[in-house]
Amino acid sequence: MSDITLSNLTYISREELAEQLKASSSTPSLPSNLAIIDVRDSDHIGGHIRGSTWVPSSELDYKTPELVRTLKDKEVVVFHCTLSQQRGPSAALRYMRERERLETGSKTVTKEGDVVKEGEEKEVSHGQEEKGKEKQQKVLVLRGGFTQWQDKYGPDRRLTEAWQKDIWEFGY
Repeated sequence: MSDITLSNLTYISREELAEQLKASSSTPSLPSNLAIIDVRDSDHIGGHIRGSTWVPSSELDYKTPELVRTLKDKEVVVFHCTLSQQRGPSAALRYMRERERLETGSKTVTKEGDVVKEGEEKEVSHGQEEKGKEKQQKVLVLRGGFTQWQDKYGPDRRLTEAWQKDIWEFGY
């Protein structure tokens, strides 16, 4: 069983995420180091964050291993649902646990206590950061979900795609 719990989740504000999107020179797509996973189900109507990938929460059981493999090169993966109170955090936990499960199976611990992938050799760094050492991928949850996102950035076409004011104007 995994040691990853709710206390391991980290949140990102809509303002922080918007700044990352605005700073991207790859408009209209996301920065190459970032993935946004939208886990809303039938409530996916009315818009979405530019460049996000829609993976309904009802499909996460069988799509999570695929997500871990396809997103392995991303530095940051952000999950969200409508409010990011249940499905978004749950999806982030599921993703983190699956990533841990897949990584644990392909790594070994050396007698020095270092974790290395099978087939890799440990490099001696002499006080410098080890070459080939993988950066830990950040898995985040969008605070307030799409509801808070669209409240501020819905009309901004640089940040939100297919936004429909009439769906959101009276709140969620």
